[in-house]
Amino acid sequence: MRRPDSFRIFAMSDSSQTHSIHLDTPVQYLKGIGPKRAEALEKAGIRSAEDLLTHFPRRYLDRRTVTRIRDVRVNTSVTVVGQILAVDVIRGRRQRLVVLTGDGSGMMECVWFQGIAYVSKNFHTGETVAFSGKVTVFHGPQLVHPEYDKLSDADETNPMHTGGIIPLYPSTDALTRQGFDSRGFRRVLRPLVDGLARIPETLPDSVLGRQILMGRREAVENIHFPGRWKDLESARLRFKFEELFYLQLFLMLQREARHAGEKGIGFIRVGDQVRGLIERLPFELTGAQKRVLREIREDMRRPTAMNRLVQGDVGAGKTVVALLAMLIAVENGYQACLMAPTEILAEQHFLNIRRMLEEMDVPTALLRGGQKSRERQAILSGLADGSIPLVVGTHALVQEGVAFRNLGFVVIDEQHRFGVMQRATLLQKGVTPDVLIMTATPIPRTLALTVYGDLDVSVLDELPPGRQPVRTVWRKENVRDKVYDFIRDEIRSGRQAYIVYPLVEESEKLDLKAATEGFETLSRTVFPDVSVALLHGRMKSDEKEVIMRRFKSGEIRILVSTTVIEVGVDVPNATVMLVEHAERFGLPQLHQLRGRVGRGEAKSTCILLSSYAVSEDARRRLETMEATTDGFRIAEADLEIRGPGELFGTRQHGMLNLKIASLVTDGPVLEKARGEAVSIVESDPKLEDEGHSLLRENLKRQYRENFGLIRVG
Repeated sequence: MRRPDSFRIFAMSDSSQTHSIHLDTPVQYLKGIGPKRAEALEKAGIRSAEDLLTHFPRRYLDRRTVTRIRDVRVNTSVTVVGQILAVDVIRGRRQRLVVLTGDGSGMMECVWFQGIAYVSKNFHTGETVAFSGKVTVFHGPQLVHPEYDKLSDADETNPMHTGGIIPLYPSTDALTRQGFDSRGFRRVLRPLVDGLARIPETLPDSVLGRQILMGRREAVENIHFPGRWKDLESARLRFKFEELFYLQLFLMLQREARHAGEKGIGFIRVGDQVRGLIERLPFELTGAQKRVLREIREDMRRPTAMNRLVQGDVGAGKTVVALLAMLIAVENGYQACLMAPTEILAEQHFLNIRRMLEEMDVPTALLRGGQKSRERQAILSGLADGSIPLVVGTHALVQEGVAFRNLGFVVIDEQHRFGVMQRATLLQKGVTPDVLIMTATPIPRTLALTVYGDLDVSVLDELPPGRQPVRTVWRKENVRDKVYDFIRDEIRSGRQAYIVYPLVEESEKLDLKAATEGFETLSRTVFPDVSVALLHGRMKSDEKEVIMRRFKSGEIRILVSTTVIEVGVDVPNATVMLVEHAERFGLPQLHQLRGRVGRGEAKSTCILLSSYAVSEDARRRLETMEATTDGFRIAEADLEIRGPGELFGTRQHGMLNLKIASLVTDGPVLEKARGEAVSIVESDPKLEDEGHSLLRENLKRQYRENFGLIRVG
């Protein structure tokens, strides 16, 4: 690795290292880091001095006062430093890990009831460890689930490790093996922070003043080695704001570039096909659907590319809105496509669209992986010559060899499940097509401002008339027979039911086996006198369609299924949804499944059947489902349980790699950061003013991988 030519940001205090260090300096040139340690850091994404400075502590311990064990008092929070005398896992009615520590003045137990297998590996007799927590008593004083930090003997009197508010850093096994536990990070960061000559400010003075934020130099010192809790909170607030501000600035520039970008298509005509479809629908559009269609129609008329999100709860009618918009494009002489993240979802959209268009002359195709060569080639030819104006597909739509004659309108379902480049590739198959993005998962406002912050947003916030809230109950295996009795009573009353089996470890074979075995038991033993059918993802399209038609007509009374019926199935007479092994499902999926019932005027019930033992997260999910049918409340709960990275695919989205800000708890900070970003972009849409050159350079550095995609969306 070549030594950088310019080291100009800060100087090390070590007299043996007299040159200045640049923020881009590779970590191997920093004090205390050799080649092997640098390699471990780089694998963890810490490649430069700046990366190290922004490797923020995950939490802190208050060790300003270390208490001797003999002086601890019940119900007080303390830090004790002692040697590990014994480590033991106690079996019994409630298994627990007990670590006995002593400091010469006395002994006390530290106890864990959870994470025993992981925690027990971290302690060995003879080690010196600092424990922090609230003192309780059980045969003597003890700390339950205390915070802890390993120390060497020399660390016991070192204030960097025991005498103040002590930072604990996120680490990995590979880093720990190279000495980068929290103590190791402190040893490297302390001389680095002490030796800083200056750190360039990344926020305008005007923003710092309006938001009353700590300067960056002071914030670096106080986030790693705070003297007071007050200063620590100010430092954390500053870095949270900075992180969210640059994210919002990126999104606002992206949005501005789109509005001022290349000329798009003006879809002027609304013809007989659109009006005819509205007249043929077996229901009247809701007020929300009409409002959203007006918003889409206004966008489509303009000669600039539309980029709009339609967000709506289960059953709000997004698909028909998207289809009407696609028909407008078709009637203006352009092609339209709908891209869905899975084959099951694409197939459901295709079947629904084909059903709605069955009396209309609009050739429609389904493009997916694994199709027969002749079938696929016919579709590709139809897209290339324009004879197929409307196509539904998976990521197969973005593959090489798929060409459109004149693609003008693109619908992307659940955009967060596609990578940035997949979306870009699809859009490049047309000439600045209009883009409509749909999501069936209600999104908390904080996430909507980040994941979809560059889009115009429409919300379908009205369900069709006559809908009743679905009663949801969580039951355990011991009442299975009563659950079956309830389903039998509903069937006798003329109603229908779904029984759904989960996707097991994303394995279609296991998924199919569970559903197949369940179907055999239910049809032969439990409901031998009832018409029961099986639906799963490996069936051919025409087989699925036949089963769904028989179920919708009432010929089939109980539909046993995998999650193929998660979306797109509308049978008003179905009043029971039984979800087997409900603890294995995520909240959005449970909410989607529940949306398959309650579509008529009769009262409907969703039964979540689980095993006896469920994890804490599963318990929270199931209790949330019992407590509310509000999709936005469910989305907030899901965000709290899983976090935005899991919820929206951090790696694919590419911009939710937040180091310190939380989209769960930092909504007010996000709102302020967005306000400042909007103000700046409104006054300087391209950051061309001399006073904004620093913002532009920092933005390029932080989003260097995505900066060239500003026009992509």
